[in-house]
Amino acid sequence: MSEVITKSAKTAADVSALLRARNPLLWIKTAEEARVEGFLAEAAAAASYEIRFWDVGAGVSLLNGKAENVSLADIADLLPAIQARAETGIPGKKECRTVWVLRDPGIWLDGLSGARPTRQLRNLARFLPGSPPETSQLIIVLSGDGGAVPKSLASQTTVIDWPLPERSEIADTLDAAIRALPEKTKKGEPLREAATPDAATRDAAIDAAVGLTQEEAASCFAKSLVQLRKIDVKVISDEKKRVIARDGALEWLDPLPDGLDGVGGLDGLKEWLAERQLAYSPKARKYGLRSPKGVFLFGISGCGKTLTAKALATGWNVPLIKLDLGALKGKFVGESEGNIRKNLKVIEAMGRCVVLIDEVEKALQGATGGAADGGVSADALSVLLGWMQDRTSEAFVVATANDVEQITRANPEFIRKGRWDEVFFIDLPNSAEREGVLRAALRANNRDADLIDVDVEAVAKACADFSGAEIAEIVPAAMFKAFADGEREIATDDLLKVADDVIPLSKTAEAKLKALRDFASTNARKATKAEVLVESRTKGRQIEVA
Repeated sequence: MSEVITKSAKTAADVSALLRARNPLLWIKTAEEARVEGFLAEAAAAASYEIRFWDVGAGVSLLNGKAENVSLADIADLLPAIQARAETGIPGKKECRTVWVLRDPGIWLDGLSGARPTRQLRNLARFLPGSPPETSQLIIVLSGDGGAVPKSLASQTTVIDWPLPERSEIADTLDAAIRALPEKTKKGEPLREAATPDAATRDAAIDAAVGLTQEEAASCFAKSLVQLRKIDVKVISDEKKRVIARDGALEWLDPLPDGLDGVGGLDGLKEWLAERQLAYSPKARKYGLRSPKGVFLFGISGCGKTLTAKALATGWNVPLIKLDLGALKGKFVGESEGNIRKNLKVIEAMGRCVVLIDEVEKALQGATGGAADGGVSADALSVLLGWMQDRTSEAFVVATANDVEQITRANPEFIRKGRWDEVFFIDLPNSAEREGVLRAALRANNRDADLIDVDVEAVAKACADFSGAEIAEIVPAAMFKAFADGEREIATDDLLKVADDVIPLSKTAEAKLKALRDFASTNARKATKAEVLVESRTKGRQIEVA
């Protein structure tokens, strides 16, 4: 079997090709300086170049960190030296082909103070391609903060967004962490062998660390080994949650314990999701099924859109990640775009997961409602739509909205096929669904409708205009009543009295609900199957779901 080439190895091969083509200026976006520099050294060697590194602290140095020229710690001195070497070479040395890797030069290229070095870089980008081959000098910029390329350099710069480590690279990091352990403790007890995980634990630990940088993964493995002297998947997962939540845009959510069984109704949507889960099987891949991209859910608040995403992660046994687009907004045009790209890259690297983008119309309000945010929201929307269209990862996106017209009025392409596998409208629950929601709510509060004195059908009928969330909330409210009345068990009357006091959202937002239904009639599938009334010889009229 041929060895699988990682995305980083492919990117390094691309860099090597660009160096052989004598592209003068590459701008690489990455937060993994040490890992990427190793790949760059290999790429430079493959293109027959020496490699040197520069930063403001060490000046010019080798890959091993040994300083070579501290006097060039100012970029305004370094860049003319690069041009001089390209023009005349090094005395006594026939060839001096060099790739210069500049670490985080953004501070030198920003604002008025960066006018001189930016101009010097532009001059070099014009001069270097035509310099003698034996003295060829090329420049790679390592932008650790993901900053944008200065506009004056954009036309002369090739930008590369370096990928996060893949599963095989994380596996190598785990193995390295185990090998770094002493064979025995100071007391002579076996350490390395005892800490080596079995195959199942090793695979689970690698899966738990996917989506992190190599340094972050190494830290997670080290923490587990230090604390427990073994690889523990929970320790790694907990540490990963902390790392992912660090920037505030990604949040690791706990899925719904009961899975889709904990969501009442929505049988049409559930059936559709069950079909899409089949695409992850080996047989489906062999058949040629592609991984599903995602689903867009809209409807009045409280009808189970977010709950479905949480339940889906449980049902598919994958992580649940919430992407907060609002937290990605920056003050400047381009900043939001960079932030969202960075977080989408983490999602891509994680592999199979459910990604929740909740109330997407609020996060993209500047792009959909004409807000004067200088194009910030429009940038975020553009990046998100492009990613949804072109991505190949196994992440399944669930986006929700309470006001779909706000999005489609300004951006009708948001819900078109190709970006979403399907668009569903979640209406108020029908009678069968209301009973299902009520039973699920009772179970969630440690009550079984069949074991207590509750007429589920009567209560569901009294909640005819309620959303799922409103039905679920009458259970704890009824429990308060019953507890105050002698700590007894809840009964049908308790639930009916609570329901009678509720003014449902369908009444206060009647016009909005009508508009959603009108839009859904021609633009979406219904998450609920149609009800069919049938006669029963034993129980009178029943409701079946067709």
